[in-house]
Amino acid sequence: MSQMMIHTAMNQAREEMCRVGRSLFERGYVHASAGNISVRLDDVFLITPTDACLGFLDPNDLAHLDANGVQLSGARASKTLALHKRIYQAASTLSPNTSCVIHSHSTHLVALSLQNATLQTPLGAELLAPITPYFVMKVGHVPLIPYELPGAVASADAVELAIQRYAQHGLPLHAVMLSRLGPNVWHDSPAQAMATLEELEETARLSVLTQTTPLTEDQIQALRQTFGAHW
Repeated sequence: MSQMMIHTAMNQAREEMCRVGRSLFERGYVHASAGNISVRLDDVFLITPTDACLGFLDPNDLAHLDANGVQLSGARASKTLALHKRIYQAASTLSPNTSCVIHSHSTHLVALSLQNATLQTPLGAELLAPITPYFVMKVGHVPLIPYELPGAVASADAVELAIQRYAQHGLPLHAVMLSRLGPNVWHDSPAQAMATLEELEETARLSVLTQTTPLTEDQIQALRQTFGAHW
């Protein structure tokens, strides 16, 4: 890729990160200075600054770091870059085009993690049962990661291990839930990662507001066969 193409891609990524951050803030998916967004472009990273409000991001302030995490420009990078880098690396096994990670403190997701209603599965604790077809198709399994201090290395270790564990069973993850803190979601672009977060938060809202039964195994199998759902 030429330097001109790299420069263009970088500028486009900066603008898209700001657009997504503003959209999430205006619709209440993030608040105050909670949450962060990163984008991976080849061997460099962009990430929102520490303590930044996602609703008022400046493209020029976004932190630009090299593959080793050395900051090249912008305001001071969010401390969550270490976790994001672990997600990119682990997700690449089944989802090699992963290029955006979003972390939020979305209300219903955090509320659900506070209810101690953990779903136990053969692969470990999960946040949500498969209650809607679009949750199964667009989000998939969401491992529940035990609470640690924000930015703790133990959380990054647990997230990486969860992604690897599910990958061994042919199940690509697109989200994990950090108990009491919020979800990390990832996908091939900021727009796709945002859509994943939207579907995940809506499923959590339905779960908090209702008492429903999960889809049956036959119904999930139909989603696998018809839409290629990974469940």
